Amino acid sequence: MLVSNPSSARSRLRSSTVLFSLFATALLPNAAHAQDASEKTTRLETLTVTGGAGDAATIAEDNDTVVPTRGISALKTDTPLIETPRAVSVVTRKELEERGVQDMIQATRYTSGVTTGAFGFDPRFDQIYIRGLSTTTDSDFRDGLRQPYMNFGTFTTEVYTLDRIEILKGPVSVMYGAASAAGIVNRISKMPLEEAHREVELQYGTIGRAQAAFDFGGPIDDGMFYRVVGLARDAETNYDIADDRYLLQPSFTWKPDESTSLTIYGLAQKGETDASPRTFEHDGDIVRFSDPDYDHQKVTQYQIGYQLEHEFDNGLTFRQNARASDLDLNARYVDTSTRFGAPVAYTTTAVTDDQRAYQIDNQLEAKFDTGAVSHTLLAGLDYTWITSDFGLGFGSVAPADLSSAPTPALTTLSGRDLRQTGVYAQEQAEFGNWRAVGGLRYDWVDQTAVNKVAGTENRKDDGALSGQVGLLYLFDNGIAPYVSYGTSFVPSTQQSASGIVLDPTEGEQIEVGVKYQPEGESYSLTAAAYQLIESGKPQFVLDASLPVGYYYKSSGENTYKGFELEGRKEFDNGISLIAAYTYNHAEITGNVDAALIGNTPSTTPRHTTSLWVNYAVGENTQLAGLTLGAGVRVTDGSYTSDANTERNGGAAYLDASVSYDFGKRAPQLDGLSLAISATNLADRRERVCTDGYCYYGQGRTVLGSLKYKW
Repeated sequence: MLVSNPSSARSRLRSSTVLFSLFATALLPNAAHAQDASEKTTRLETLTVTGGAGDAATIAEDNDTVVPTRGISALKTDTPLIETPRAVSVVTRKELEERGVQDMIQATRYTSGVTTGAFGFDPRFDQIYIRGLSTTTDSDFRDGLRQPYMNFGTFTTEVYTLDRIEILKGPVSVMYGAASAAGIVNRISKMPLEEAHREVELQYGTIGRAQAAFDFGGPIDDGMFYRVVGLARDAETNYDIADDRYLLQPSFTWKPDESTSLTIYGLAQKGETDASPRTFEHDGDIVRFSDPDYDHQKVTQYQIGYQLEHEFDNGLTFRQNARASDLDLNARYVDTSTRFGAPVAYTTTAVTDDQRAYQIDNQLEAKFDTGAVSHTLLAGLDYTWITSDFGLGFGSVAPADLSSAPTPALTTLSGRDLRQTGVYAQEQAEFGNWRAVGGLRYDWVDQTAVNKVAGTENRKDDGALSGQVGLLYLFDNGIAPYVSYGTSFVPSTQQSASGIVLDPTEGEQIEVGVKYQPEGESYSLTAAAYQLIESGKPQFVLDASLPVGYYYKSSGENTYKGFELEGRKEFDNGISLIAAYTYNHAEITGNVDAALIGNTPSTTPRHTTSLWVNYAVGENTQLAGLTLGAGVRVTDGSYTSDANTERNGGAAYLDASVSYDFGKRAPQLDGLSLAISATNLADRRERVCTDGYCYYGQGRTVLGSLKYKW
């Protein structure tokens, strides 16, 4: 059993996940466009959506603030956030730069409903939880398509390649197919802009982190635009864990006319970190379980795709979003945790994981009026095909021979094939100040698992119906109360004792909330209360009467009840702030062990809160160009296991940033800026344990960045 995968310690190396659906045709109503401006109900200008990812130029406009006004993920249409009847948080490019964000975990942890660090510091995976549920493997999306996961390896995302991050809270399977009841984290890539822009950046910081990056783009010819993003990083982090990465992300857009757009994009990325970042304390020092000289996890990933949009004369709009992905992972580690005694031998482990995925999502959108009601319909068919080859092997080595120890031979070899087809339809209706959303989806999922050593094969065919409804009333003063309901599913890959693959895990949520964002004002407030139930979770069954092996039951159920508050404001004096609070009461309501029912799921804090304040000094002062930022994050304690016998301590963390734009005082240096960011200033390294696996948090990091734009 591979014990070093913190993304899912409870179901270690669980053979899989499902994929999300893609080949889609859909008709979706946009409630924000049909109302007359004099009635003060049409909130914002149109945001063109290209292939489900959004027009890069108009998104860029919304990225110049920490108070975003629009979203393109929740309903797959251009819908203002104030008119979307569900909780959505958006992290813009401006916020990412102000806070000096370096990874996905840093990017999302000032957002309500989000917790991070459940398995300590681990650069292998983006450990992001929404409302107590993990998004690490089941809800990782990029540009509207899921980044596939099957066995162990995940497609990692470099924040520098993104324009923004949209976080949908709660079940969204009606739009995205198989996805965790938590919701999804949709990473939106940098795509070509119509205006020329050039940027180079050099970084250096703790602990031995050196990085160079560039972002070039603009027009090539009439109707043709390009963008190329590149990055190279050589980094050692806390606990001698590597975080190296090299990538190139080119994209090209062709717009022959105002009604047609085609964007082709690609990504080539290679990275290396450690396969086992687990740590423990010995004589007051935090040390690694594995040997960093032996340990490595090397991942190469490629993605190529396109986004096509065409608007017909009759008011119909067709969109197609397609992508092919390939991931190759090779990892090995050694358990040296007994080295302070008198070990005879260490256990070594090798892991390989090769994944290939093909996805396509077709959408057909129609807008029309029936009397006083304006409709936007979206209907579609999407398709996903993922294949995976997974290998696992164990070995033994004497401590004296560790430096020359070979990688163990693979003894467990398996293949997986998952094909998912989904059809969906959604209606958005606008009548007066009311906004209504309703959608249904049906998915067919076919899975095949092959044991290449034993020569056995298991098949599982599933069908799942998903839905969502929402109703919102938009007052003229910018207050918008709403109620929504949605469901989700994730196909299982675990088997029962009879050899049958389990039924999918399901989720359902009811949410009530209120949003406040007056038209033309640079602030927003959101509040949401929810009840979220995840049922049918696979749970390991230990039964001596069964043959040797790992068996599961679909008996796990957790219920989450809570509320969230999030506020964003930009003042005229250069001050901006982002504040968030989350209360989450989680309870085990179904389990193979009846004694656990009523307990709190492990590593699920009840309270989290955060505040980030930024101050840009006025332009007519001697300190013009100087910007200061500071933040605090507070997390409540949590239980170390579902048994609730011990607790992880709560903690407060301090972050800060400072930047200087040289061009504000010296025009000849226009475009040159220097920034310094620091996370965990107090260097708190809290230990977090989950079901016997303990990890330490990342210590203090300080990073300097020199950037030039022209």
